[in-house]
Amino acid sequence: MRFLVTSTAGAGHYGPLAPFVRSFLAGGHDVLVAGPPALRESVRDAEFWAVDDPPPAEMAAVYARLPEVTHDEANALVVSEVFARLDAGAALPRLREAISVWRPDIVVRETAEFAGAIAASLSGVPHARVGIGLVSMERTLTDIATPNIDALRAAHGLGPHVLAEEPFLTLFPASLEDPAVPELPRTARFRDPSWVAAEPGSRPLVYVTFGSVTGGMPMFAAAYSAALAAVADLDADVLLTVGTAADPTSFGPVPPHVRIERWVDQAAVLARASAVVCHGGGGSTLGALAAGVPLVVVPLFAEDQFANARRVAAVGAGVLTEPPGIRAALDTVLGEPSYRSTARALGAELAGQPSTDEAASVLAGSVRTRADTGRPPV
Repeated sequence: MRFLVTSTAGAGHYGPLAPFVRSFLAGGHDVLVAGPPALRESVRDAEFWAVDDPPPAEMAAVYARLPEVTHDEANALVVSEVFARLDAGAALPRLREAISVWRPDIVVRETAEFAGAIAASLSGVPHARVGIGLVSMERTLTDIATPNIDALRAAHGLGPHVLAEEPFLTLFPASLEDPAVPELPRTARFRDPSWVAAEPGSRPLVYVTFGSVTGGMPMFAAAYSAALAAVADLDADVLLTVGTAADPTSFGPVPPHVRIERWVDQAAVLARASAVVCHGGGGSTLGALAAGVPLVVVPLFAEDQFANARRVAAVGAGVLTEPPGIRAALDTVLGEPSYRSTARALGAELAGQPSTDEAASVLAGSVRTRADTGRPPV
């Protein structure tokens, strides 16, 4: 099969797609990843097709409004104006060209990349979605985006979207979902084959990460300071990663038991970790749970971080806190065995989900269904 995989530029957006891309390639399929030029450095295995960025002035105008509004308003503004209007409008011409030139069997997009679904609909190609968060967040994001997405569809002669008809692929376990939120239709849950269960050593290891981009955001410097203060006298080895946008030496002297790095092999670290402190991004949250490691979650900006943090706390796999509470939360998850037990149960659930190596077969069924029934593009 030929897969056109579409994504926005953020690491948290391409990250959930990456294990599917690796599995498609390992299965002998052809893969073309399309996204903004900034995404290119994250795509290491597949061919890359660059789409256009939105006009910088229009993007700047949206981001200039964010400090003036509430957290919820800021998230809605980014989803509706950046993802659903500016990003989608800019990407659509080049995605239509990619489909015309490369002729994929299916388009697989991440939730916040909407132009891929529109380009697929215009060409009669089936499309599927890989979730970047819990179902509650997926529903909220789609609801916020709908007016601008439908406007873009209408501008190209299409009716309102029916995104709920897409196959929905997710790496999240069912037990972490909010039971009050209905399951999305056509849901298939998978696991990343690279996930491994943790086997902590005799001395605890605490892994602290706030993602790959937070280190370059001055407004969140206090989170790093609070984390370092929290572990300064902790009887454990501590590894803090700050991403490529921050200089590890800029944090000044640290105790001998603390090490600061830009980037590490997260799977290798999680295999030895006793606890994880993170901002609630999907990669770090799911990686920790897959390893059976309890979490201290300190959500900082994106809505999925807050949603993930609330559910981790609700099921008892970790503690939700703000930066000043990191040390108390660490003492709790390291000292109370129930947090590790719950994390291990979720890890076992994830281990029981089909591998992403099986996703191509699931999606092949969607392609056959479209061909056999002659269903119109959605």
